[in-house]
Amino acid sequence: MADTVVSPSAPRPEGLRGIAADWASDQRAFKNVPWGKAMMWIFLLSDTFIFGCFLLSYMTARMSTRVPWPNPSEVFALHIGGQNVPLILIAIMTFVLISSSGTMAMAVNFGYRRDRKKTVVLMLLTAALGATFVGMQAFEWTKLITEGVRPWENPWGAAQFGSSFFMITGFHGTHVTIGVIFLIAIARKVWRGDFDIERRGFFTSRKGNYEVVEIMGLYWHFVDLVWVFIFAFFYLW
Repeated sequence: MADTVVSPSAPRPEGLRGIAADWASDQRAFKNVPWGKAMMWIFLLSDTFIFGCFLLSYMTARMSTRVPWPNPSEVFALHIGGQNVPLILIAIMTFVLISSSGTMAMAVNFGYRRDRKKTVVLMLLTAALGATFVGMQAFEWTKLITEGVRPWENPWGAAQFGSSFFMITGFHGTHVTIGVIFLIAIARKVWRGDFDIERRGFFTSRKGNYEVVEIMGLYWHFVDLVWVFIFAFFYLW
C-alpha cells in the first residue's frame, strides 16, 4: 500500500487536528533533546510554581495584615563598629551566590572542552561558594531565633513574618544544600574520568559526554535566580 504524502502547500487543518499537526511537525526537535536535560527543565518548571506560590502567599499575608510589618533594614542589620549596618549580611550572601553562578557557567564551558582539571576546580569552587551561602544563612537564622523570632511570633510586629521567613529561606536553603552535595558528587566523577571511560554508576552519561555538568548548571542557575526574587521581595520590599 502506498504511503500518503501530504503536500507542503496543503491547507493546515483546523481545530484539534491543527494543534496535533503542529506538535507532530516538531517531533524531530523533541527527539533530539537529551532526556536528562528535558527532565531537569520539567523539574525546574514545577519548582518555579512552588516558589511562586510561596512568594505570592508571602505578599498576600503582608498586604492583608493590619499589624505593622517588620522593617527588613532593621531586622537584618548587623552591629558593626558601634552602629547597625542594614542588610550587610544579605548583600554579601547575594554576592556570593551570584558569583557561584559565574563559576558554574565556566565549569560547564570547560566540561564540554573535556578539560577535567579546570572543570573539577570550578565545580568545587561553586560548591564552596554555595556552602558559604548556607553557612551565612545558618548564622542569620541563629541570630533571629536568638532575638525571639518564631514561626508564630516575632518582637517587631506581624506574626506572619516569622513563618514566611523560615518557610521561604528554608526551602531555598535546602535547594542550595542539595546542589552543593550533587556538585561535589559530580566533580568526583569528572575527576575519576567516569565520563571518559563510561564507568557504570549514577549520573554517568555516554562516553566523552559531559552533559551532566550542564544539567547541574541548569539547576544551580535556577537556584541563583530564585534567590534574586527572594532578595527583591523579602529583603528590599
